[in-house]
Amino acid sequence: MKITRRLLVSVCVLTLSGVVPGFAMAADTIAIITPSHDNPFFKAEADGAAAKAKELGYDTMVLVHDDDANKQNELFDSAIAAGVKAIILDNAGADASVAAVQKAKDKGIPSFLIDREITTTGVAVSQIVSNNYQGAQLGAEEFVKLMGEKGNYAELVGKESDTNAGIRSQGYHDVIDQYAELKSVAKQTANWSQTEAYTVMESILQAHPDIKGVISGNDTMAMGAYAALEAAGRKDVIVVGFDGSNDVRDSIKNGGIKATVLQPAYSQAQLAVEQADKFIKTGSTGLEEKQLMDCVLINADNAAKLETFALSN
Repeated sequence: MKITRRLLVSVCVLTLSGVVPGFAMAADTIAIITPSHDNPFFKAEADGAAAKAKELGYDTMVLVHDDDANKQNELFDSAIAAGVKAIILDNAGADASVAAVQKAKDKGIPSFLIDREITTTGVAVSQIVSNNYQGAQLGAEEFVKLMGEKGNYAELVGKESDTNAGIRSQGYHDVIDQYAELKSVAKQTANWSQTEAYTVMESILQAHPDIKGVISGNDTMAMGAYAALEAAGRKDVIVVGFDGSNDVRDSIKNGGIKATVLQPAYSQAQLAVEQADKFIKTGSTGLEEKQLMDCVLINADNAAKLETFALSN
């Protein structure tokens, strides 16, 4: 079930009045907490986790923190008050999320992290993340090839509080910086936002009209950048993203954005629920806390096989 504002208020009222047993229905419930579903990647996570939880016989509380650590803390309080069996989390900050995960652990509620790590081990049961460095290197290698190993380019970076932003940027540069004729003329954050990326790209174009390529830390920023380039009549600029969204898939198929890197959001979330189920039943996942899932390059050769962050055979 998706938790509504009314239900959130009810949680607070029940907690304050000490009538938590009213949430006995949550005894077999898994909470799924992610950033906004406006980003299709996070919606795929929530959908994948919810589908697997339902398959395994659990109800769900699907919650959105909007990358706000304070809101995330409130959602954890609600999930704890509801007595959920486990929490699946794509967190709102590597440092800022540790306390919330620890608080749930102290109440006997295990957390299973997906997509983004936290800075402390031994607090969450699992941290299942894409191999962002490996994926970024794949994207950078394709970018270098598309650029013909030379030309001016810009980089759009995600939120500073998100460890993935830095890891992807490092992966890009460890490849691209080997090519002396590839020149970085701009590196700016657009906070994973399509709207911000559009505005940032407009400014970069004004300052560097000779730009030849853009490499982006995620697909939503890539979409924003490409829209700005298209509006300026610069569809010749090479754009590469990261995530593997359907929107970028369609752009690739139509000759727009040239490539992206698929990270398996849907299956990653399902794996987290499977591990939560095993932990609930046995007290262990039998696996290491930190687990990496490799990424896959998506370009014109295989874009048609991509659907909702999964690649068919």
